[in-house]
Amino acid sequence: MAREKHGAAPRLSVRDQTLETLRRRIISLQLPPGEPLSENELAQELGVSRTPVRESLILLREEGLVQVFPQIGSFVSLVDLGRVSEAQFVREAIECASLRDLAVDSAGIAGLREILKAQSDADAAGDVEEFFRLDEDFHRELLRLAGHESAWAAVNSAKAHLDRARRLSLLDTRPVATLIEQHTAVVDALETNNLNDADSSLRVHLRGVFEDVQRIQESTPELFSDGAAPRPGRRSVARLT
Repeated sequence: MAREKHGAAPRLSVRDQTLETLRRRIISLQLPPGEPLSENELAQELGVSRTPVRESLILLREEGLVQVFPQIGSFVSLVDLGRVSEAQFVREAIECASLRDLAVDSAGIAGLREILKAQSDADAAGDVEEFFRLDEDFHRELLRLAGHESAWAAVNSAKAHLDRARRLSLLDTRPVATLIEQHTAVVDALETNNLNDADSSLRVHLRGVFEDVQRIQESTPELFSDGAAPRPGRRSVARLT
């Protein structure tokens, strides 16, 4: 077998590629809450055998993103409100604590404002996917400037259900412009070295997802779970995108 080039990232196995693809589709709502999952159909669509699909679904089940019901089948899990709350707690604790270690300089502020500009461009183009990617970049950059970029892995691993709730909010509730204004308030406070205001603005921004979820849950309660998994029928929830 040929060796990997020096410095090149190792190739993902077929199972890992399948897992990454299915996880991304679930979090992006391409596979919405309640969607039935067929191993045969997914294997055919992805051009792989059933084995990596089956193994991926097992791992996604452990992560709480897939539910399996005997004699019925596998489904994308509903958005678990308990997991959303737990992930939000982890995220707020890490990100807000890191602000105290943030090195405020002109280069760092300029970098954050470049991300804000790109977010505004994505909003103007109506590109929700690009905005979501840039939103991740913004929060990760805050951790990097504070010297805690490695903590992003802990944040990221905890927030699969939270990310689905955030995407639902982008589709149905909070305008993207509001989120950009909240990001800007954080950067403005950091630029004047007002860490208390930066902390308050960031907490308001992060906690907004709870109000969004409440509004979305009122209109589409079938997308959410309080931890008790309802027994589904063999039907598909209407796609959200």
